[in-house]
Parts: sequence; structure tokens; C-alpha cells
Amino acid sequence: MPEQVTVAVDANGADKGPAEVARGAALAAAAGTRVLLFGPAAELGEVPAGVEIVDAPLSIAKAADPARAVRGNPGASIVQAVEAVTAGRADVLVSGGSTGAALAASLFSFKRARGVHRPALAVVVPVPGSPFLLLDAGANVEVRPEHLVQFAHMGAAFMEVVMGVERPRVALLSNGEEATKGPEHVVAAHAALQGHPGFVGNVEGFAIGSGVADVIVADGFAGNVALKVMEGTSSVLLGAVRGAATSSLRGRLGGLLLRPALRGLRDELDPEQAGGAVLLGLRRLGVVPHGSFGARGFARAIEVAARGVREDVVGRTHERLAAAGALRRPSERAASVPEQS
Repeated sequence: MPEQVTVAVDANGADKGPAEVARGAALAAAAGTRVLLFGPAAELGEVPAGVEIVDAPLSIAKAADPARAVRGNPGASIVQAVEAVTAGRADVLVSGGSTGAALAASLFSFKRARGVHRPALAVVVPVPGSPFLLLDAGANVEVRPEHLVQFAHMGAAFMEVVMGVERPRVALLSNGEEATKGPEHVVAAHAALQGHPGFVGNVEGFAIGSGVADVIVADGFAGNVALKVMEGTSSVLLGAVRGAATSSLRGRLGGLLLRPALRGLRDELDPEQAGGAVLLGLRRLGVVPHGSFGARGFARAIEVAARGVREDVVGRTHERLAAAGALRRPSERAASVPEQS
């Protein structure tokens, strides 16, 4: 694996504008990662050594049909960034814009890894003391049992390689712990995973983040809903705590005493620390930070992407799938471009 990793970054589509992504790229470059930054040069400002700007003002981040937009706009920043990785000018992709466009462009250009049915969107959920990986978080609304089986092995490999978790515990998201609970694809996936090292069975929604599993596997619809419920609930609770701490003199005095602990909790819950979602199951790696991230979050996404290259996430994920006998056989029908929730 290369010691000097180059990360292709699409600066278009971020909520705070391309300049905020450029500031994140500058932070990453200062830490030693080379960045190839695609976006409107006039809006990116001055960048330090280690960051090269490619003028690409066209954005398809808001396109209603990402797959069609990718095919019809070869000059779009996300398309150019992906092609830079495919051509070897960069080693890995980071996209701050539309997840759908990033997934479509990556799938068309990188292609699925040999024997993989579907790529999955994996997100490290920053639960205090018990962070876990959730996948699929929105790439595949409808799945088959074999897709969930592959997601389980890909997620376990990621947690081992990137997060340093030894023998990660893997669970399926369902509406009951019993092996027979859930829709048909979950029940069938449970049967297929039974006996595999690390598989701990089903986990219900109320147990998410309780520490019972390091990897939680779901179809893209359930996974995306679960993720957004957790994000929304976390935001509301933190807001309620801040409101209570400023509602009265007693509350303000108590808030002063609790401020260090609350600041630590806020940092643990900060989604920017995880760097964003990771596209697993392709021949090259991609990281998709949330569009609302600031410079620090984009810098973290670039750091996660570079580490994924150095640790060979793609190769080691494929090795785990092969060892588990979970790769698609040549006779099986290949999956088309997945839907996004």
C-alpha cells in the first residue's frame, strides 16, 4: 500500500459550500495527506502545498436521478473525482455532496468487487462507550438474504481493519431476538449466518447502541430510518439539556458544574468524528461525509479514507468474504444499480 496516499475530494454539494471543504482539505494536507480537490476554483480560495485544485464547477448533487445525471454529465465534479481514482491519479474518493451521485458514479466506474452482489453504505454510529457500524445505511432499499450475509462480513472486516476491533460481534436488525422474527430476508440471512464466528443473532431497535454488537446489519430502508431516528433523538436530547441548563439561575449554576462532562458527551456523540459513511463492496474505496460537516469533519473523512487505503480495506474485506464462502457465484445474477432511500 502506498505510504503517500492521494485522496480525490469532490467539494461540490456541501451545505456550507466548497470553501468549507477546501478548509478541511487544508487540515488534512497539513497532517500529511495529499488531496486532489475538485470544485469551482473561484470559490475554493487559497490552498496550501499538498492540495491541488481541479476546476470543476458543475455539480449534480441535487439531481433527482443520480444515475442519469452521472451518465449525462462527465464534467461534473463527482464524476471527475471518481475517474481520477479509477485512472490512478488518486487512491480513494471523498464526496461531500449527494450520497446517491457518489454511489452511482462509484458503481459505474469502480465496479463491484468480484463476487459482491451489492455495495453497502456503512456508518460508524458514535454511541458513548459502544460505537458500532451500521450497514446498509441507505444504498439498498430492497435486499436478498445473500446481500445481508455479505454486508455482515464486510462490516466485520471494516471494524477489524479500521476501528481495531478484535473479533467483532455481528447482529441483524429485526423486531425480535428469535431466529424466526422479521421479514423473510432477515430470517433467511439469520439461518445462513448461524454458526459463523462473531454472529450473535438478532438485535431489536431498543438495544441499538447498548453494546451488544459491533456491527448491525439491515436493509437500506430499515438502516436509514434507524440512523436518522438516532441522529434526530440525539440532537433533540442535547438541545433539551442545553435548554434546561439555561432556563433558570439554578439551572445555569448546575450547567457550569456539568459543562466539562457535557462537553465530553457532545464530543463522543459528534458524527464528524466518524468521518462519514463508507462505501464497501467496490473495487476502490469511497467515503461520504455528511453534507452538514464543517472543515474538521471533512478533514476527518479524508483521514479515514487515507487510512482505509493504507490498511487495504478493499482487499481485506474481499478476503473475509472469500474465507466465509460468501462471494457470489458466477452463475448468479448480478445486481443492478441499487436504490437509495
